[in-house]
Amino acid sequence: MVTSRSRTTTPHTMHRNLPMLLLRARELMMARFRPLLTAQGLTEQQWRIIRALHENGPLEPRQLCALCTISSPSLAGVLARMEDLGHVTKERFEDDQRRVRVSLTTQSAEVVERMKPLLEAEYQALEQQVGTKVVEDLYVAVDALIKALATGEIREAE
Repeated sequence: MVTSRSRTTTPHTMHRNLPMLLLRARELMMARFRPLLTAQGLTEQQWRIIRALHENGPLEPRQLCALCTISSPSLAGVLARMEDLGHVTKERFEDDQRRVRVSLTTQSAEVVERMKPLLEAEYQALEQQVGTKVVEDLYVAVDALIKALATGEIREAE
C-alpha cells in the first residue's frame, strides 16, 4: 500500500506525484460519468460547456475557457460543432461586435433535465462506494487547493 509522504523523510525522497494522482482520480471519476455523456451523444468538453452555461447563464468564450478548462483554440472548434448540432447559439454584443455571447438552446436545456437524475444516481453510488465523508472532504480539499493556487495564497504550516 502506498502511504502519504511523512515529514520525516530523507532529503533524497521525492514527493508523491500529485498531478499524476489527480489525473488518475479524474480518469476513475470520468469512467463513472463518461457512459452517461456518451448515451446523450456528448463529449466531455461539450458537457462541461453545457453545464457551465446552465449554471451561469450566457457567457463569453473567454469565460467558458476559464470555467471549463478548455484552451481557446479547442473551444472555438467545440463551440462551432455545438452550434451546428443545435446545443448552443452565439450572438454578438450590440455595443461591441468583437464580443460574442454563448447561450444554451432549448435542446441543451432538455439534455440537462434528462441528465440530472442520472448524475444524481451516480453521485449517490459514489458516496455509497467511498463514503459521504470522503466525498465531502474531497470537495473541501480540492476547493482549498484551487483557491490557494489561483490566488497565490500562502498558508501557515499546520
